[in-house]
Amino acid sequence: MNLSMCGELADAYRSVSQRARVVSEAWGEKNLYCPNCSSSSLARLRNNTKASDYRCPTCSFWYQLKGQQSRIGDYINDGAYGAMMDAIRNDATPNFFFMQYELTSWSIRNLLLVPSFAFPTSAIVKRKPLSPTARRAGWVGCNIALNRIPVDARIAVVRDSHELPPQEVRARFRHVKPLAEIGRNERGWTLDVLAIVHRLNKSQFTTAEMYSFTRELEELHPDNRHVKDKIRQQLQVLRDRGFLVQVERGTWALK
Repeated sequence: MNLSMCGELADAYRSVSQRARVVSEAWGEKNLYCPNCSSSSLARLRNNTKASDYRCPTCSFWYQLKGQQSRIGDYINDGAYGAMMDAIRNDATPNFFFMQYELTSWSIRNLLLVPSFAFPTSAIVKRKPLSPTARRAGWVGCNIALNRIPVDARIAVVRDSHELPPQEVRARFRHVKPLAEIGRNERGWTLDVLAIVHRLNKSQFTTAEMYSFTRELEELHPDNRHVKDKIRQQLQVLRDRGFLVQVERGTWALK
């Protein structure tokens, strides 16, 4: 993977965002690979293809690349709130590559992969509507809250200007892929509980410790009035999918 982009492609454009898009998408066509299979490249899609930039020619997984100059923090600026929520609910979310680049050198500093099946609706934060005087008055955008996505599914491809081995990236992708087998209506619960497990920052924990997040999960899932039962159920789901080990009744460990 070449971490230098071809900045000369930007010379024909004035808009900063358009310059960055042209340069980064061209880089992706030559350097991105598929983490889901052994394909060493991704095919670039036609401009303005809805919600996606690339497609794997072997396994047909779809990918979108989002670049920014600032560091990749807890929040990523995204598009329309309603469209992203619909995509998650209909299993139509692309796999995302989130890129941080250095504008002065047109080089890649960080690249993060989040699989399509790792986005709970709780990770989509609605922004305020645009003002009545704006060109798109009333339009509602969103931010992606990366800190609400389980850390297992935030897969580094490039970290601090160093590429991680593709075999390591693919191994981490395989580890989280069982989440895709969970039905889309149930998966949000699984992802929210897994994210909380990691927030405990403990290799071993108890069901009772998870109950301390009951109020938070009630707010995320207001239609469910049996949250403690749901927590126990989801811990079992995570055990069955290879994320947890049940040490004994009421005690769990990260796998």
